[in-house]
Formats: sequence, structure tokens, C-alpha cells
Amino acid sequence: MTPRVALHVVKLGSATLAHPSVFAEVAELAGRARVLVVAGGAAGIAAHYRAIGREVPMLRLRNGDEVRHCTPEEMAHLVDAYERVTLPGARSGLSAHGLAVFTATGASGLVTATPAGPLRASVEGKQRIVRDHRIGTVTSVDVARLGALLDAYDVVVLSPPVAASDGGTPLNVDADVLAAELSNVLHADHLRLVTGTPGLLADKDDPATTITDVHPGEGGGHAGGRMRQKVRAAELALLGSADVAITGPHTLHNPAGTSRFWPERPPRAELTLLNRVVAIPSVSHDEGELARYLVGWCAERGIDAFVDEVGNFVATRGEAVGGGVPRRLLMLGHLDTVPFHWPVRWDGDALFGRGSVDAKGCLANFVEVLAACDVPPGYQLRVVGAVEEEVSSSRGAFHVRDHYPADAVVVGEPSGVDALTLGYFGLFKLGLSVRTPTGHSAGKDAVSAPDAVVGLAQDIRDDVLKLVPEALSALISLSSAQRHDHHTAEAVLNFRVPPGADLDAITAAALGHASVHASFGHASVEVLRRTPGHAGKRSTVLAKAFGRAFGQQGLRPRYLVKKGTSDMNTLATTWRDVPMVAYGPGDSAFDHTDDERITGADYLAARAVLADAVGHWITLTGAAG
Repeated sequence: MTPRVALHVVKLGSATLAHPSVFAEVAELAGRARVLVVAGGAAGIAAHYRAIGREVPMLRLRNGDEVRHCTPEEMAHLVDAYERVTLPGARSGLSAHGLAVFTATGASGLVTATPAGPLRASVEGKQRIVRDHRIGTVTSVDVARLGALLDAYDVVVLSPPVAASDGGTPLNVDADVLAAELSNVLHADHLRLVTGTPGLLADKDDPATTITDVHPGEGGGHAGGRMRQKVRAAELALLGSADVAITGPHTLHNPAGTSRFWPERPPRAELTLLNRVVAIPSVSHDEGELARYLVGWCAERGIDAFVDEVGNFVATRGEAVGGGVPRRLLMLGHLDTVPFHWPVRWDGDALFGRGSVDAKGCLANFVEVLAACDVPPGYQLRVVGAVEEEVSSSRGAFHVRDHYPADAVVVGEPSGVDALTLGYFGLFKLGLSVRTPTGHSAGKDAVSAPDAVVGLAQDIRDDVLKLVPEALSALISLSSAQRHDHHTAEAVLNFRVPPGADLDAITAAALGHASVHASFGHASVEVLRRTPGHAGKRSTVLAKAFGRAFGQQGLRPRYLVKKGTSDMNTLATTWRDVPMVAYGPGDSAFDHTDDERITGADYLAARAVLADAVGHWITLTGAAG
């Protein structure tokens, strides 16, 4: 089962809840991520008040907006409206897709607010100070309970009103703002405020005037009525780590009707794509939003691009001549990152954010070089942003290996502006499991399951390192469980093995230890991953093309074989005699750290090297016939 690591917060307005198609979109999300839906209630409130023969009391504020007059007496009716109309409707629509759904109002104690101060409003045509209202400002969220619910259910649906910190009747809060507050405190990856218009419009009367990109302070001038609250909520959410958009009409995914809110402008216009690619979270198994954004970016520039059947972003320029096979250069990056919880930000020329180095800077450069390069007849350049590179599956790269053949490959991984990576160590990963009889730890010759699994790991390490002294090893996970009649322990043992290492001999040495340790109970050893190392040569046409590019940019290159593993290794499992290198800006020491960052200067310098290298590769392959 795919781990549901990412969190999507989706605010559905009451009118959108009447559109069945949006429930299908939420169901698709729930298959790969945790989903929190915040349900708006205007239509449900109106329906409930009609059913009980009661008029919805309203106030007109000084700015012209109308809000409900939420007196303590009215709050009971508002809670009823959500619990009897809005939430049952959401539950029914989602359950129809086979989802396990939890619904509640924030008044259940999941969200708490403090009462707002008096309002100045028009009452019966006269300006008055209104004190008898129950409008609140969110101050706390029960993160532990909500987290448990999100893990237990496919979709959690939450709506106003919320609990009051003063112990009084519940407090009404704006549903868009509630969604933004929840997005921030839960460290959501994505926030979508779904509405009945195609995003934020430059002209509210013209649905074709969607403002596609919005920065802080820009949206308010184009918003009126209820849209003002959505803009306010979107800008509030930019304080967190989510990528934020207003979408519609009544859909999560409409490229022509999406207004994205970006946390900051880059210091230079040439860094815009880098800025945006890093600002869209894309943890493993949740790469879809970034892939779709890149497809849209390419479409605006006339580049053929799509998301393939496994989720890879694929963009291609150039074709064969006269029905032949073109010379094909593949630039292979990856979309996914490891998880993170901090806002993307610029500090001078440095962009801090997950993926800036590993490896969104590389991928953004690939796409920009693809767009700018002159591709002559008979040549084809293809960029792929692969999924699941940061997890053991490497699903995207395996699909590339089997479906996108190439004559040369540049892998997008950080090497530094002045360095070219010729190869990587391989990955040998083992799952270890030990089961021992239950016994007192003070018993004679007692060996606990954790002791046994650690001993098993060490014995395997010793034998593997005898075969491959250059290998690196680490025990990367360890767990145990106690039952009434037995004790179990499990571990994952990781090896990085150099190119040329005999994986068959290493595998035999490792698997041979299962029977050796059977004397203290049951022991098993399972191979979880077996990817050989790979190293190319400096004499290939591709490496020479980069050598010329370095010289053209006044750089003296360094050539590396790295201890990590990349998608180069996956391709090399079946591709023979295909030159491959890895290149990209950034310092790999920042990979996966909370200090991950890249400078604009390095990004642009690497782009220049890459563009020159692609041009030289075309020239050299043409000269070679």
C-alpha cells in the first residue's frame, strides 16, 4: 500500500458540494494522500432555515459585505444546519466512492477560537456597534486528534462552527480562513480553495480573465464580496508550507481556472521557474501537482508535454527525419522530495526549500534548456521528471528505462557547477527479521530479539566488507515487538557498493546467515533492493561535450564517482553502452537537510554549462556521423 504521507486541505464551498464530480476528484486524492475537506455551509444553512421556517439574520459591515448575525440563540441553528444538511451531504457524496469518511464540526473540540470584538454594522439602516455576536478567531487546533483521524480515515470533513475558548456557545468562523489555519498548523502540502468561478478574475464579469499567478498583496485589488475572504485565506496560508491556489469552477484541477499564490518573488526574473518548482511540495507519491504545473509551463511555450501512466512528467522537442530514428538525448530528473515542514523563502540570492538542491534545481534547468535550445532535424531532446526516486521503488526511472530509449543521458542530480558525475555506488538493501522464544532477560544465555537482529546485522556486515572493503553500511531502521510467547525484531541493513562489486557473491554471503542464526530462534534475511553501481568514462562523446562546455564557461572541471545512488543506476540495469553523466547546480551536502538551499548564481551558471553541453553534443554526434 502506498504510504499516505502528503496532506491536501481542500475547502469546498456549499455550492461546490452540489457537484458530484468534485467528490470523484477528492477520492482520487485520497488514494495517495491524506485529505482534509473543509465544508462551507451557506447553501446548507439557507436550506435548513427554510425547513424550520426561520429567516437568516444578516448584518451589513462598513465595507459593504454581508455576514450572518450569529447571536448565541442563532448558533444552535447554525450547528444544526451543518450537522443535518452540510456534513451528511459531504459524507454521502464521498462514501459513494467507497471512502471511509469522518465528519464533524469544529465545535466538537477539534478547533477552538476566541470571541472577536464588537462589530460596526448597519442594523435597520443605522450604524451600530454589535456586541451580541458569536464570531471567533481560531486560536488552537487539536493536532494529535486530527492527525489520528487523518491516518484512520480516507477523508476527514470538518466545518464551522468551532469550540469557544470562553466556554460559551460555539463560535462561527469563516470556512476559507479555517482551511488556511488548518493548513498551516497541520503542515499541509497543498491547499485548494474551490469556488464557483475559474479562480481569481481580473474582471469579475469575464470568466476568461483568470489571474494565474498572485503574490502577497496583489489579490485584494481584484477581489470583491466572498472572494475577499478567499484571498485573505490564501495569503494567510502562505505563512505555512503548502502550495496555495483558488480553483474552479467547482473543480480542483482546471489549469485555465487556477490562481496560484506564490510566497515570494525571486530576486531576478530568470529565477522564476526555479522559485515556483521549489514552492510546490512534491514528496514521494504526491508529485502530481508539480507534474501538472510543468506540463502547463511547457504548453504555454509550445512544447509537447504530458504526465505518463506512472506519473512522470515528460516533455519532448525534435523528431526523426524521413521516418528514421532520431539521435536522442534524455535529460532525466526527478520530481519527488523527502518530507519537509517549512516555508520556502529567499535570503538574498539563496533559495531555501526542500528540493532546491535535490533535485528541482536540476529539473528546472533541464526544462528551461529544452525550451531555449535549437533542435536540428534528426535530433530529439526529452526531459523526464521521474516519480518516486527518493523511495525504494524508483517507479518512475524503471518506467523510463523500459519506455524512453536514448543514445545519451544526463541525470539531474547536484554535482556543483564545475563538476561532472560519471558514476554512482550501487544500493544493496536487506530486510532482517528475528523471532525468539519469550524468556527472562536475566536467564542464562538469554538472547533478546533486538540483540539477535543486531548480531545478525553485524555478522552480515563483516562478511560483505570482506568481499567489498570499499562498501559503506548502515542500519537504517530497527523495531521490536513483544508477545506472550515470542519476541520479534526487524531491521533494514543498507549497503552502498562501488561499481563493479560482485552482487551475486554479496547476496549469497548475506542470505547464508539466515540458517546460521536459526539456533536462537527463527531468523530470515530478505533482499529488498539490489541495484549495481555504475561508472562511465571521460572519453564518451557526452563527457567530451561537457568538457568543452566547462572550458567555454571558463571552468576547470572535476570528475566524480559518488557514494550515493541515482536513477542512473536504474537505467544501467539493462541499458548497455549508453553514455550517462549526472550534472546539476547545488551542494549535495545540503540534500535532505533543513538548510537545503541553492543560489541563483549557481543555478544560472549551471544552466549556461548545460545549454553549451547540449549544443556540443549535437555538434559532436553530427560530426561523428
